[in-house]
Amino acid sequence: MNNPYEYLGVSRNANEKDIMDAYRRIAGEITNADIPDSEKTNRMNELNYAYDTILNDLRGTSAYTNNNQSNYNSYSQYADVRQRINTGRIDDAETILDGVAHNMRNAEWHYLKGVIHQRRGWLNEAYSCYQRACSLDPSNQEYSAAFNSMNNNSRGGYKTSKKSNDKDVCDICTGLLCADCCCECCGGDLIPCC
Repeated sequence: MNNPYEYLGVSRNANEKDIMDAYRRIAGEITNADIPDSEKTNRMNELNYAYDTILNDLRGTSAYTNNNQSNYNSYSQYADVRQRINTGRIDDAETILDGVAHNMRNAEWHYLKGVIHQRRGWLNEAYSCYQRACSLDPSNQEYSAAFNSMNNNSRGGYKTSKKSNDKDVCDICTGLLCADCCCECCGGDLIPCC
């Protein structure tokens, strides 16, 4: 989709009510269409992306301009999830991903789940998701870059040679006063107790 305004059939001067009306009309058409569920999902993703882009543009928070496409991948099956992640709506993005049937979870799904985990600081889960995304689509450079970044950081970027109770300790934890302040590498949660 090159222009979300054209997709929804609204002008750049449309108000939120007009945008919502157009969204509901198109959503109803998609829902009632005699097409496979996977195609309905793809069309709803496009619709949600267009709707969110226009509302963000209306509110002054969109990266979309008339001369330039959005920074989201136009080929993405999960453009709406990417948009939510990039605008900090992590919980909304995860809700959408969790609603995808297990048999429909592809490499991009695992990659985006990894991005969400990484944003939350759940690095082990993020690493596993990136690894799965790369195994499903080994030629994708975006997935490989995320996986390699996590892999490189776990090998030398964060870990040190120091040990604490036979566990590797990251650079953050070596400077803390007590074990309760430690991050996940030592079983803590970085919440100071002292």
